[in-house]
Amino acid sequence: MSTRASPSGQHGSPKAQRLVSYFRDELEERSGDLYVKGKFIANDVDLSPKEIGALMVQLQESVDDLEIEKWSYTSATTWRVAKTT
Repeated sequence: MSTRASPSGQHGSPKAQRLVSYFRDELEERSGDLYVKGKFIANDVDLSPKEIGALMVQLQESVDDLEIEKWSYTSATTWRVAKTT
């Protein structure tokens, strides 16, 4: 059985599902890419910044409809999240 996630939102853990849902909702509200730091969205998704960082690495290769990449590091990692075309 494959562990790759489908665009329908099945991402293993409830924490990962919550984070992916957050990104999809935010991208629906905005035009363009989303730039986030775990410490700034931690309360919004009820996760610690450390949990978000670990999940982001896992989600980079497992979410088909989102492009997730490390963007920069200044006091914390900034992630770029975008819809795939």
